Amino acid sequence: MSRVQLALNVADLAASVEFYSRLFGVEPAKRRPGYANFAIVEPPLKLVLIEGEAGQETRLDHLGVEVASTELVTAATDRLKAAGLATSEENDTSCCYALQDKVWVTGPGKEPWEVYVVKADADRMGKSPAPAGDACCGSGPAAAGPAAGCACGGDRQRP
Repeated sequence: MSRVQLALNVADLAASVEFYSRLFGVEPAKRRPGYANFAIVEPPLKLVLIEGEAGQETRLDHLGVEVASTELVTAATDRLKAAGLATSEENDTSCCYALQDKVWVTGPGKEPWEVYVVKADADRMGKSPAPAGDACCGSGPAAAGPAAGCACGGDRQRP
């Protein structure tokens, strides 16, 4: 199964969880400090809420496509490279309270996209704080990773 992922930075995580629970009629599939995600069946959507700064408007953190296997991530990587897109790969990375394999590309408006598989649960938001300018979770070139900031914790550096 594949589904689109929408990750949002929200100022009030509790209010956002309550709103999206009502909107989609489901409770979060995962809830951790500063983080919640919804695995919505209809429409098929992975909605990720990442606690941002108090008083800030909700904004896009990144977009993604969740796939069922590492083989599908590899196939997406090969397809994206063949299409001439710059990619940044992360394997066995801890991100968003999950162990994942993923590939990042950046759209023309600098919107970060990931194709990823969740391999297991993890007890941390991210690997480590990301140094300024680094991609998600402190690895990969910023140009090919989530230019808007680190969705997986650490310093959500903004250009």
